[in-house]
Amino acid sequence: MSTSTKWSIDPTHSEVSFKVKHLVISTVTGYFKSFEGGAETASDSDFNGATVSFSADINSIDTNQSDRDNHLKSADFFDAENHPKLSFTGTLNGDKLVGDLTMRGTTKQVELDVDFGGIAGDPYGNIKAGFEIEGKVSRKEFGLTWNAVTEAGSVVVSDQVRIILSVQLVKQ
Repeated sequence: MSTSTKWSIDPTHSEVSFKVKHLVISTVTGYFKSFEGGAETASDSDFNGATVSFSADINSIDTNQSDRDNHLKSADFFDAENHPKLSFTGTLNGDKLVGDLTMRGTTKQVELDVDFGGIAGDPYGNIKAGFEIEGKVSRKEFGLTWNAVTEAGSVVVSDQVRIILSVQLVKQ
């Protein structure tokens, strides 16, 4: 009988961000300040085949501009009132994390690139594993379709959104 190892996200040493082009000329970065998740592995040191789960609180969006944050939480975008969380469940295979991402009630399979930073012990006796995870999604495929066009014909918000996670997991 084999036992699995459970790992949980260390929120004080992790961040979840997204980047989107604004007016096609610059990039706006946002963060989810409240999130949770983890992984379950077949061994203490091999993450290949790990099952991964993650969720983020939509109301914790922070783009460093409260009016924009409120607009992102509104029905024009994430519709936090009706869809308070985004979630992901998937499997890590080598340097790819493949699974189902759910935003605004729509679930789509996504593939994210993973850079495994290694495993280390901290000064308090905890065993930690580090990951950099990145990918791109079409926000419109998840029902985040609001946009506007400037007088010059540029779109205000691009469809493609980069997701970037810097994650430390703690062995449970």
